[in-house]
Amino acid sequence: MEFLKILPLRGPNIWTYRPVLEAWLDIGPLEDSPSNTIPGFYERLTAWLPSLAGHRCGIGEPGGFLQRVREGTWPGHILEHVTLELQTLAGMQGGFGKARSTSVRGVYKVVVRSRNEQVSRAAMHAARDLVMAAIEDSPFDIDATLTQLREMVDSLCLGPSTACIVDAATERGIPSIRLTSGNLVQLGFGASQHRIWTAETDQTSAIAESISSDKDLTKSLLQACGVPVPEGRLVDSAEDAWEAAEEIGVPVVVKPRDGNHGRGVSTELMIREEVVAAYTMALDEGSGVIVERFVRGNEHRLLIVGGRLAAATRGESVSVVGDGSSSIRQLIEREINTDPRRGEAEEYPLDLVLIDQNPAAIFEIQRQGFTADSIPALGTQVIIQRNGNVAFDVTDLVHPDVAAAASLAARIVGLDIAGVDLVAEDISQPLDMQRGAIVEVNAGPGLLMHLKPAEGEPRPVGKAIVDSLFAEGTSGRIPIVGITGTSGKTLVAQIVARLVHLSGKHVGLACSKGLYLDQRLVERGDCATWTAAQKLLMNRTVEAAVIENSVATILAEGLGYDRCQVGIVTNIDPALDLAKHFGEYYVETPEQVYNVLRTQVDVVLRDGVAVLNAADPLVAQMAELCDGEVIFFARDAKLAIVEKHLKHGGRAVLLGADRLILATGSGEVLLTKLEAIPLLSLECEGFSASNQQVEHVLAAVAAAWALGISPELIRAGIETFRIVNESL
Repeated sequence: MEFLKILPLRGPNIWTYRPVLEAWLDIGPLEDSPSNTIPGFYERLTAWLPSLAGHRCGIGEPGGFLQRVREGTWPGHILEHVTLELQTLAGMQGGFGKARSTSVRGVYKVVVRSRNEQVSRAAMHAARDLVMAAIEDSPFDIDATLTQLREMVDSLCLGPSTACIVDAATERGIPSIRLTSGNLVQLGFGASQHRIWTAETDQTSAIAESISSDKDLTKSLLQACGVPVPEGRLVDSAEDAWEAAEEIGVPVVVKPRDGNHGRGVSTELMIREEVVAAYTMALDEGSGVIVERFVRGNEHRLLIVGGRLAAATRGESVSVVGDGSSSIRQLIEREINTDPRRGEAEEYPLDLVLIDQNPAAIFEIQRQGFTADSIPALGTQVIIQRNGNVAFDVTDLVHPDVAAAASLAARIVGLDIAGVDLVAEDISQPLDMQRGAIVEVNAGPGLLMHLKPAEGEPRPVGKAIVDSLFAEGTSGRIPIVGITGTSGKTLVAQIVARLVHLSGKHVGLACSKGLYLDQRLVERGDCATWTAAQKLLMNRTVEAAVIENSVATILAEGLGYDRCQVGIVTNIDPALDLAKHFGEYYVETPEQVYNVLRTQVDVVLRDGVAVLNAADPLVAQMAELCDGEVIFFARDAKLAIVEKHLKHGGRAVLLGADRLILATGSGEVLLTKLEAIPLLSLECEGFSASNQQVEHVLAAVAAAWALGISPELIRAGIETFRIVNESL
């Protein structure tokens, strides 16, 4: 099997709304060898990937795919399913896949859902090697393959905290763009966007972050505003730390001034030696040290989003019980690290206790008179960690007064998203009844403890963050006009952009002539591309975007946006399109041309509009595919499809008696005469009032009408529109 080409389709395409990887696969002589003719193939394939039993395929039930393998199917189809399964086992969900033959014998298009191009490519190459090994009865190391793919997923895909926010945005119909290879993501488009970086947003104040990282400053601000905090102060030496402990009264806590994640924190210290040792450990984790009153109870983390409690978890101490024969190190491995909830990867709610890498645990063990290699007596309990492991959900138990105190603490610091750490014996009771206190307010809090708690119900924290950024009923979208067709796309795009600009919006235009922001050319050359479209949608000044899409763009890249407000199809000339793309993308029939260009209509929003050429039968046929409204345009107002459309309350832009007409089922608006439009005047150099040029103007007018631009403004725009090289 040979890959002839692999295309990353990063936007909606002829296969699906989502990004996919499309491989052109030549199976050569294997075309004559379906799976049921290869001895042992089924057994080897299922031995390596028994989970393929869950794939439905043809019959629509689990086991359907393997039934096809037993009955006989071809390597392209098998490659599709194996690639999807490898992605799933690696931790990157796929789901969608297709395998279709082309007109060239033995050449297939194999398509799989791709959440990350690099991972999908690696999975597809690994799938080819696995399938060939099963065919040739040669070895294949499935464990090594999955290990490599999992490492790629961990390093290349969004982390679970960021992913939960993006998924919540998707549920609300809010689009997203990943801005870096890390966790910086844009939610929404253009001027309506917000940016997130895990649990930080573009609403997170840099000043608030600085305040939260200074534990002493945070505590003083909270105390000044009446929030309960433990008494304590900054210290500048080990001796000063003990003096502070004596002033406060033991037991005390010693912690870094600007640490995080509980590193360097020592609790319930009673004697001078413990305080001195804890001071050194805390100083190693921060730029200063704080000594404060020890608050009895369990550590809790309350997630505050937009001033409201989104989730809460409780921590528990970790200990082992001696058996009289095992060392503490061995007991940790046997009693703690075997817990399936513990692991080094981010997906695990609890961390492994790696004793040699954990000074706090070693210190805690030493406080009790042991070392890691000590063998405690039978029944002796040894505490390993007093704090941390804050992963037991208690959201439904939080007293309203406690939630209000945590919310106030976040507001005082100035954080839109905060992890508020407090200590209390009973989270269901007010803090002042139990001498509970808020001990820290953290920026950029981890979300995994709430998404995948060690015990309790997962909480929709991603949704809480999205809802705090986007008001109810909003989607973070700007008006997008997408334009495709055989000819006239650029001209229509230029006219529409001009009309949108006149309506008062900052408009971006990506077309074959270049990339424009309002009337300024910012990039020359063909910008009817996925990359150019993304540039517009990432620009915070853009309030509306007009984007041209060619057949080649849709086939080779996919659309540069997920959905659009207005989708225009100017016309379809199968002969011309086939002449351009025959053999290049295996587009060889009028039906295939239709399936490419219908992509523009497929992505029109439910409250959007498809603008279609009523005089072109293939284009008019797309009306039934549109989720939203349809506006037809035509030179001939007497077309049967137009009359039927108007009769049923539809809209159309028509030509009648040399006038442009905005027609509805209940009446007409005479827009302007053709002779008043310079573009269609003989005086306009290089242009003549050809049928297609008139249709292009009609299409642009229909798009402006669909966007709610007034007839008066549309008239003024088309009567003053002229083609200028450097502007709109």
